[in-house]
Amino acid sequence: MRVVDIPVSQIYVPASKKSTYDEDKVMPLAEDILENGMNSPIYVREGKGRYVLQEGLHRLEAVKLLGSDTIEANLVQAKKH
Repeated sequence: MRVVDIPVSQIYVPASKKSTYDEDKVMPLAEDILENGMNSPIYVREGKGRYVLQEGLHRLEAVKLLGSDTIEANLVQAKKH
């Protein structure tokens, strides 16, 4: 596993992850990231010319809300679900 900066626009969120989205969690998380930075990177794997989100949907959405173009991510080798 390695930590890399990834363009937010290149991250694909599978439907199974989208179903866990809770909009009420994003704004407080964005405020915390703005004040304290992101404490733990999201997890992604490479797949078909893009990155597939494995973990960290709310952190990803918070970073998007803040207008960031990139996000720190752990690049993992995971089996497709």
